[in-house]
Amino acid sequence: MNTLNVLRTSLLDLLWELRDTDITIIIGGGYGIFLKTAYVNEHRIRTLLNERPESRSTNDLDLFLRPELLIHSEKLKPLSAAIEKLGYKVVETARAYQFIKSDSNGKGGIKIDFLTGPQSCFQGTKAKTDGRRVRPNPSIGLHAHPVDEAPTFEDSLLTLKVSGILSTGNAWDWEVFLPHPFSFLMMKLFAFRDRLTDESKEFSRYHALDLYSIISTTSEEEWNAFAAFRKRLGAEPHFKESGAIVEEYFSAKNKAGIIRMRESRYYRPDLQLDEFISIMKETFHS
Repeated sequence: MNTLNVLRTSLLDLLWELRDTDITIIIGGGYGIFLKTAYVNEHRIRTLLNERPESRSTNDLDLFLRPELLIHSEKLKPLSAAIEKLGYKVVETARAYQFIKSDSNGKGGIKIDFLTGPQSCFQGTKAKTDGRRVRPNPSIGLHAHPVDEAPTFEDSLLTLKVSGILSTGNAWDWEVFLPHPFSFLMMKLFAFRDRLTDESKEFSRYHALDLYSIISTTSEEEWNAFAAFRKRLGAEPHFKESGAIVEEYFSAKNKAGIIRMRESRYYRPDLQLDEFISIMKETFHS
């Protein structure tokens, strides 16, 4: 079984445990992009770009929690119980918002990152926040990492069903949500910049090519909503910073972001770089 299939089973196992609750899961990261690509291909949706890279492997699930779950922590108890029941252990360097489940050989297996919206969502609430985590109050042993560059992460979500095989061997499907491409782009721009100077360049390559994948799976309907997002966020600091990141790293083929993209083992020479650059500049112009 390949990594993406293991990840699907792990996600479905978690969703199964939450089936009788009101907890909804928003999926970001590389696996969210994989699900969007599969959805676009299955439904033959017309998108901004025709050429797409190969879907990259990942063993991470980036799961976004709505702020209300952290503000009213009793609503989050079933998720905390499910993580424990499924055998996930806390990652000590990111305690209570990253969990890992080793494979059958006791080695690194599936990792879950819990994230949420900007710290501003929690102003005036009992939840305690800093740049690393949101801590529900009262505590239930589960936190989330705030993503300040995602002020629109709950807006215009795409609803789709994930289907596959549970670890019990039974077939099952359940509803999940994906961020709007505009929100996804802002998050990935900051992720790229954060990893650009890593000694290993692999993560910056992943994030750079993920940006292309997001654009290449954006439908015409989703693109039509970009203007409203720009108008709404025009003066927002993280939107302005996104524009600066695009200008510095993705505004021409000789920029570091495009170079990292072309270094990725998932890059293909027929990808539409000129069109990608044009769309990124139009999206984040000030």
